[in-house]
Amino acid sequence: MTNCPPLHQLLPHEAPMILVDDLIDVGEKHIHCRVAISRHCLYFDSKTQSIPAYVGIEFMAQTVAGWSGFHAWKNGEDTPIGFLLGCRRYHSECSEFKEHDILDIHAEQIMENNGMAVFDCKIICHEQIVASSQLNAFVPSKSQLEQMQLDNNNRKNP
Repeated sequence: MTNCPPLHQLLPHEAPMILVDDLIDVGEKHIHCRVAISRHCLYFDSKTQSIPAYVGIEFMAQTVAGWSGFHAWKNGEDTPIGFLLGCRRYHSECSEFKEHDILDIHAEQIMENNGMAVFDCKIICHEQIVASSQLNAFVPSKSQLEQMQLDNNNRKNP
């Protein structure tokens, strides 16, 4: 992975919406990213010195987007736009992620069919799983995305 671009180049996001810091490892069916909770994080609450644990869903979603972006990059394609369709059984052992926590986010693809995929995700902090979920995502083909945009424009301009 020494020649892999930085994570922010693999995501279809721009600052300040990039919430995950680093790509640690990625393979055919898995990815491992990391985020350090700090005052610079978008959802940081200076009063509680933390980020709400429900933001973990977005950490997981951006990790999955990094996996998709890596595979597009590897194939010489542009970073695709994807959609988080839902999350199943998001469970967190905590109500917030504290300042200075280092979160390791892992996602493993467990199913894929025609752009629809399911990922098993977990967040690890201090060597313990602190959050887990299954994410359902959809990455449309270029023609599907064009059709979606056309349908949206037709609804706006009847």
